[in-house]
Amino acid sequence: MKLNLARAATVLGLSAFSALASAASIPGLVSTGAGLAAGQVDSSYSFTALTGTAVGTGGHGAATSDSAFPFPNWLDNSADSKWLTPTADQGASYDPSASGTYSWTLSFDLTGYNASTASFSGRWVADNYGELYLNGQLISTTSNSLTNWTAIAEVSSGFNAGVNTLQFVVTNYASAVGNPTGLRAEFTSNVSAVPEPETYALMLAGLAAVGFIARRRKI
Repeated sequence: MKLNLARAATVLGLSAFSALASAASIPGLVSTGAGLAAGQVDSSYSFTALTGTAVGTGGHGAATSDSAFPFPNWLDNSADSKWLTPTADQGASYDPSASGTYSWTLSFDLTGYNASTASFSGRWVADNYGELYLNGQLISTTSNSLTNWTAIAEVSSGFNAGVNTLQFVVTNYASAVGNPTGLRAEFTSNVSAVPEPETYALMLAGLAAVGFIARRRKI
């Protein structure tokens, strides 16, 4: 009987600690074009022209196809992510006489999660040059390469308890012809949920049971 009680107490304690320690990917922190077919609008990313001639597609951009320009000048798409361009006309030329600056933004909500445990890393590439901000703080800049990734070093601070915003500010250098612009990004992330009150109750019940059994054994 005592053995069974001890086992039950152990299970209770381990279950509670497991719930407290459980981690998941950050909800809403998605890679560009993930799961989308060429030409489909990526509603997760908002597109705004700060300066420049590109106008976007209802405030968003579209996933691209490797079979048309600007490929192969751009890094090939994959099952994990795709380049986004302002419209489904991915080879459209912009900014013939002056460089354009464009904002791509992604928001994710950490409500119900412990923001102090959040972290992510990743990689990205932009045509032609980009700066990446988390809640207004610069965390990465790209090289001018269109065929090589720029790594995003692990970010483990600067998160809000609620809504967070990643902003990719992309500069498209001026060129009279053949001058598209785009963005591609991939992420891996982790965050722990805020435990429900029942989890703490379960842990306390397990600890109380262990303490009770320990006292009984001394008698």
